Amino acid sequence: MRTVVMGAGRSGLAAARFLAAQGRDVVVTDLRSEPGPALELELAGLGIPGVWGAHPFGLLEGCGGLVLSPGIPRHAPFIAEAIARGIPLQGEVELAHQVLRARQDGSAVLAVTGTNGKSTTTDLVAHLLRADHRGAVACGNLGLPMIEAVRLAPPGTTFAVELSSYQLESIVAFHAEGAAFLNLTPDHLARHGTMEAYRSTKLRIFERQTAMDLRVVPEAHPEWWQDAPGSGGTARFGWRECEAWCDEKGDLRLRGEVLLNRSELRIPGDHNVENALAASLLAAHAGTSLQGLRQGLRSYPGLAHRIAFCAEKDGVKAYNDSKGTNVDATLTAILALPGPLVLLLGGTDKGTSYGPLRVALEGKLRRLVFLGEAIPQLLRDLGDLPHEVVPAFDDAVSAALSLARPGDQVLLSPACASFDQFENFEQRGERFEALVNTWSTTPEDSRA
Repeated sequence: MRTVVMGAGRSGLAAARFLAAQGRDVVVTDLRSEPGPALELELAGLGIPGVWGAHPFGLLEGCGGLVLSPGIPRHAPFIAEAIARGIPLQGEVELAHQVLRARQDGSAVLAVTGTNGKSTTTDLVAHLLRADHRGAVACGNLGLPMIEAVRLAPPGTTFAVELSSYQLESIVAFHAEGAAFLNLTPDHLARHGTMEAYRSTKLRIFERQTAMDLRVVPEAHPEWWQDAPGSGGTARFGWRECEAWCDEKGDLRLRGEVLLNRSELRIPGDHNVENALAASLLAAHAGTSLQGLRQGLRSYPGLAHRIAFCAEKDGVKAYNDSKGTNVDATLTAILALPGPLVLLLGGTDKGTSYGPLRVALEGKLRRLVFLGEAIPQLLRDLGDLPHEVVPAFDDAVSAALSLARPGDQVLLSPACASFDQFENFEQRGERFEALVNTWSTTPEDSRA
């Protein structure tokens, strides 16, 4: 019987590739009007037909299973029809987990969710394990789909899996030996409706945990997790004494042992101290030694597009935080840098207020640069602060760099999604870095 993969993004295509390689009859359907030449060629080479511009119910005839990409809401009419017909539904992560557990090869899963910081924490977990000479791969919402990681990894690998709320909606038997819930702030409410529904979806990461497993949670916010499902043992991280905490001297401590001082971390900001503590708990649960943890924490360079230093010219430093796709992430970036700041804000609006940025910007704002589709909302919430309105991305970056003075930081942390002008936040960040590189290497007297 045919398997229908709904959504031809990174996750859906990885699932389609895997299923086709297993000899399954697969068809991909996507709402985009056409696939583009590269994708069309790839699907043709794999023998996978594509249906574009709609999800016709006729695809459900003779369908034995539906694989969902995380971006597609479960109330979509095509999915509702599949449910009505009794067709099994499965997310890409659930498919990957099913394949992995069937192997029984000694592999393990460490999972991370939260509104912010989950990409860095997930990547750091894998880095800490590798620093201790253990096989590990970071995957999931981070970039490499889990099914692709499972396909490529050797037996005995530990999978550090970033899970978004969208991915957690469709898990069934997914089980993580260690799982972390980092934080909770308003995001994706257009999808989930309420904060409580959003929180409950995040907590599903713990559902299948047993007493042998570890639940990692923030010490400062027990109200977020005290009713968590599953029976994993609880380990907390934070700024007061607990299983993993940072003391008043800046020492990161794990179950009483000093790992290192925060000054030795290469990733800046209080939020990254918390990420490091949560990652250390997960990695230690997977068997990483104290020596491996220390070595890994000292050597971890951070992820691209997360408050990443790009270049400096004439005393002006530029930072790429394109991953700052919501207000809370941008708050974190603002707090991580000393200022004065020229801050680029804008893109695809997510429906939340930008007002909370005000307090963080007090005493460190040089200028705001508003860009993209979110300009009306930005003007409504922050228009009384010093600002420029420059809709096009390239022009906005050029304006920001020209407004900065020696000692300033130019920060791209848009508090918005990227889809008005880019395919994803990575593409937006790469464009920013290219523009900054041109600026930093062009002599003043040679510029028009």
